[in-house]
Amino acid sequence: MRSAAGSECSCRVRSETGLEAYAFDLPEELIALRPVEPQDAARLLVVKAGGSLINASIRDLPAFLGAGDRLVFNDTKVLPAALKGLRPARDLHGRDISADVNLVEQLGDNVWLALARPGKRLKRDDVIVFGETLSAEIVGKRRDGEVELKFNLAGSELISALEQTGSMPLPPYIARRRPADAKDTDTYQTGFAAGTGESVAAPTAGLHFTPRLMGELEAAGLAHSFVRLTVGLGTFAPLKQSQIDLGRLHSEWCRVDGDVAASVNRTRSDGARCVAVGTTALRTLESAASDDRQLKDFSGHTDIFIRPGYEFKVTDALVTNFHLPGSSLFMLICAMMGTETMQAAYAHAIAFKYRFYSYGDACLLLP
Repeated sequence: MRSAAGSECSCRVRSETGLEAYAFDLPEELIALRPVEPQDAARLLVVKAGGSLINASIRDLPAFLGAGDRLVFNDTKVLPAALKGLRPARDLHGRDISADVNLVEQLGDNVWLALARPGKRLKRDDVIVFGETLSAEIVGKRRDGEVELKFNLAGSELISALEQTGSMPLPPYIARRRPADAKDTDTYQTGFAAGTGESVAAPTAGLHFTPRLMGELEAAGLAHSFVRLTVGLGTFAPLKQSQIDLGRLHSEWCRVDGDVAASVNRTRSDGARCVAVGTTALRTLESAASDDRQLKDFSGHTDIFIRPGYEFKVTDALVTNFHLPGSSLFMLICAMMGTETMQAAYAHAIAFKYRFYSYGDACLLLP
């Protein structure tokens, strides 16, 4: 169903950051706390060049893409990185302290950077016990509640213990309203996740792609490939003025294999489109692209900041969820479609009660 876009939403982001153009007001009830069931029943807002909007379903994707187009997914696996532990009393007169830990980034085989609460009561050399077989020593303290944890296990043993002990690290806008549970173990992980688990947030656009939908896309003549970007908590962090000034974001590791690069280049040379599924897949593709608009094999860190004025090299379209106001991800989609177009599209989505953020509905952006 075609329908006209609504009016722009008001701005509530501090003007000194230059983000007021990327602000909008979102009713809290539109923040999805769980995905729809099945997950391929999510709605899809199609946004075309010029600003035309179409209300659809995620399973309508084959109708808007052509045979030969190639979908590119991020196949990273989410680690159950939210832990609850106990710091035993330091002496006979002390007390045990409950500790909430969210792993942020792996620094070594058994060393992780983490956010720990209550940060002020946790000291260097303290040991936090997470279970009968899993504990960690605080070997370093940083600012803003960050600690360096050295676990008593390493490698596959550590991953196995975390999978048994930890919970899915839900985004803060969900975690503030409900705890993670057993359902999230399935629903906050894509069906094609691979590897041992290194991300602390999901590539959420991929959550819609059930085996049924993947089969329907293949039957319609669409190809697919996988890249990998390790998603960190920086994806939820507010933009800093220094990032805006420097034009660089937080650093994340990503990889594009040579055969994937060749497939994407062949797709585009044949006149078909490279369709990124999710902003993490898009940032990986653009990080590995050369100035002559060829995708190269790549393995390394990226801090690419895509905002209006950026010229896309290899990404022709994007499937993505709805993003937070004033975020780098909303700026990214404005770079692809235009800020006025995306503000109008989001106003339309709010008026039509689309569900927002990680467990919400999706957009298909066709510049």
